[in-house]
Amino acid sequence: MYYSSGNYEAFARPIKPDGIEEKSAWIVGSGLAGLSTAAFLIRDAQMPGKNITIFEELALPGGALDGIEEPEKGFVIRGGREMEAHFECLWDLFRSIPSIEEKDASVLDEFYWLNKEDPNYSLQRATVKRGQDAETGTAFTLSEKAQKEMIKLFLATRQEVEDKRIDQVFTEDFFKSNFWMYWQTMFAFQTWHSALEMKLYLHRFVNHIHGMPDFSTLKFTKYNQYESLVLPLHKWLEDHGVVFQFGTEIEDVDFEITANEKQATRIHGIRSGEKFDKDLGVNDLLFMTIGSLTENSGLGDQNTPAKLHEGDAPAWDLWRRIASKHEEFGHPDVFAGNIPATKWQSATVTTLDKRIPEYIQKICKRDPFSGKVVTGGIVTVRDSGWLMSWTVNRQPHFKKQPKDQIVVWVYGLLVEQPGDYIKKPMQECTGQEITEEWLYHMGVPESDIPTLAAEAAKCVPVMMPYVTSFFMPRKAGDRPAVVPAGSNNFAFIGQFAETTRDTIFTTEYSVRTAMESVYQLAGVDRGIPEVFASTYDVRHLLKATWHLRDGKELAAWLPERIRNFFVHKLEESQIGQLLHDYHLV
Repeated sequence: MYYSSGNYEAFARPIKPDGIEEKSAWIVGSGLAGLSTAAFLIRDAQMPGKNITIFEELALPGGALDGIEEPEKGFVIRGGREMEAHFECLWDLFRSIPSIEEKDASVLDEFYWLNKEDPNYSLQRATVKRGQDAETGTAFTLSEKAQKEMIKLFLATRQEVEDKRIDQVFTEDFFKSNFWMYWQTMFAFQTWHSALEMKLYLHRFVNHIHGMPDFSTLKFTKYNQYESLVLPLHKWLEDHGVVFQFGTEIEDVDFEITANEKQATRIHGIRSGEKFDKDLGVNDLLFMTIGSLTENSGLGDQNTPAKLHEGDAPAWDLWRRIASKHEEFGHPDVFAGNIPATKWQSATVTTLDKRIPEYIQKICKRDPFSGKVVTGGIVTVRDSGWLMSWTVNRQPHFKKQPKDQIVVWVYGLLVEQPGDYIKKPMQECTGQEITEEWLYHMGVPESDIPTLAAEAAKCVPVMMPYVTSFFMPRKAGDRPAVVPAGSNNFAFIGQFAETTRDTIFTTEYSVRTAMESVYQLAGVDRGIPEVFASTYDVRHLLKATWHLRDGKELAAWLPERIRNFFVHKLEESQIGQLLHDYHLV
């Protein structure tokens, strides 16, 4: 396996690997990683679809990429996915998947046209004092001290920040800044999360720094992620003969391990209540999704709080059993062993008439029924006890959604803290109570809040015990390699497999692990698109520096005579021109 950049490899079709027709593939999990694995086996390894079987515990595919209407409850989206132009593996995949919306177009074509015609940006990123503009503008408000702390983290080695928390590398100056408010609520980082993951995010998305205040660098699908991404991919796989076995839980995997080789030999599972075993031979390839951010999600409803499920967790328990068999298979409890630190709650609010959308429009400054960008990303309630954020994507967000309804996604990062209108923790609230808290922060008159929450909206709260588990402080080896050293026939895929320099909690990460696993195990001779190298591009670094400094020039503190001397010297070089171009001198 090797990485590539540019069009030469990106547009090439690999030669069919020898003997691929005799091989079979067994994929555990039908989330984006599992579906992508099957797609790359068919498109690039040229394995017959009928040779591929996907095991899925649930009754439908998609994993965390969900979007469904629950009977008697309402529409449900547990989370949303922010995407960008440089998700190289994701778009490499979806250029080959036919759209189910646009004739003679791919999913990528459809996505590209939509975001060209209706580009994303936010007109109000945050509110305070019950719906008033927080007036953050484009300022990051990072003090000189906070800027130095960011530079120190950016330049640190990975080893220096392994097993460290974010609040061990930053001080209070940093946490008071607009930058942290943008960052924390956009990515769901907490102060106790991994400083290493924050460092990796800074490197990966340094080209997005300037877009953080208004989300202008982000792109979104037309509908929810399930209908826009999962459905066309699932259909394409079924059309190619891939076998889906829903209602199937894989409990354990046996391995034969020697000093130099590792071979998966047997799968143990339960299907429709009946135990089964599947022996794996020399022509069987096994791809395993390990861990799950949405495992054991608890759904409430309008009148019932969402439950926190802390018991058996099949996706995690499978990884625990596998990990016990070799040190190189990772350490799942680093990520899943502290639910209070990894949980948070979201809620899907569906408005039932035009009373609540009037308040949405006041904040987002757009007609939510226009079919175009509405909030342009999350609106953070900066003075919320729950640290609440909410967003309205393009409507309708579901194909079957009535035209007079709006689907809103709300989430809170501090679910154990009391609310400001509902004086209890978010995790104890019914859907109606969560709606009331949201309406309060939208500026709805208090006398109208109970009536609107009861009559003009329906809300489904969701508690997710492991949703930020991949952000827990970690070190090298806690996540297993996509293909462990010496593996003959198995790979790990998804958010808890380790791949080079990319960042978790993205659709790109799941697809990248799928591509890397297929290319290695099936012997595909084609370069994998490298992670976008923004961190090595001086133009992106200079642009980010200017924005992080809120437009202040470098070395402005120097005496004018000395500063002019240095500027004059710089202007005689290409470096000086670059600094001028990016307004740093």
